[in-house]
Amino acid sequence: MTHSHGRESLTLKAIERSPPNGSSIARPEKIPYAAKLEVLVIPVSDVDRAKEFYVRLGWRLDADFASGDDWRAVQFTPPGSGCSVIFGKNVTQAAPGSAQGLHLIVSDIEAARDELLRRGVKASEVFHGGGSVYAGPDEPYLFGRLRVSGPDPEHRSYRSYVSFSDPDGNGWLLQEVTTRLPGRIDSGTTTFASTNDGERTSAGGGRPRRAREAHRAARRELARLVRRVHGGGAVRRRATAMND
Repeated sequence: MTHSHGRESLTLKAIERSPPNGSSIARPEKIPYAAKLEVLVIPVSDVDRAKEFYVRLGWRLDADFASGDDWRAVQFTPPGSGCSVIFGKNVTQAAPGSAQGLHLIVSDIEAARDELLRRGVKASEVFHGGGSVYAGPDEPYLFGRLRVSGPDPEHRSYRSYVSFSDPDGNGWLLQEVTTRLPGRIDSGTTTFASTNDGERTSAGGGRPRRAREAHRAARRELARLVRRVHGGGAVRRRATAMND
C-alpha cells in the first residue's frame, strides 16, 4: 500500500523502517496479563439530558446506578464495541464537554452518518485530510486542522471521518476502517483485519460471543463496585442491563 500526499510517497514498509525519531521499531515485549480498555469516562453537566442523547444514538444502556443525590453513574456501550462509556454525577472532575477526539470505528462512513441523521443527531459532512497540509482553520482532529469535503478520494482505510457532539460538546469522530494496518491484529481480541472478518465471526450481524461475555462480566463488576463503595442498602439500582 502506498500513501501519496503531494511530495510525500511512503509505503507502510518504509514507515516501519523509518519511525519519526529515527530509531528502529522494537517488537513489543509480551505482557503476561491482558489489559483491555474497558471504560471511558466523559464529563457532562446534565445526566438525564446526556442519557437521553445516548439512548437516541441507539447505544446499549448497561446500567444507571445512584446513591441519593450525591452520586450517579450511567454506562452505555456503542454497538459492537468492546469499550463502554460512563458519565454521571461526581464521577470525574473534568469540565463538561472537555472530552474530545473520541473515535468510533465504522466500516461504511456514509451509512453510519445516514443513521446518525435518521436518529436526529446533528453530524458533519464526510471529510478527509489535506494530504501533506495539516494547518488550517478547521476544528483539529487526528490529521490536523484542515478538513476537506467528501470521503478520501482513494477510499483508503483510516482516512474518512464524520464528527458529532453530545449536548455538552464532548466530541466524537466516526472513522472508516475497512482494513487494519499490519501488526494491528491481536487474535485474542475481537478486532478484525477487515470488515468481512468481523461479519464472519458475528453470526447474523450480532456482536461476537467474546464481546457479549465481556459486557456481562463488566456489568457484574460494576454492580459489585457500587455495592462495595456505597453499601448494598444505600444504592438504588435505576436500570439493569439491556438485551444483548
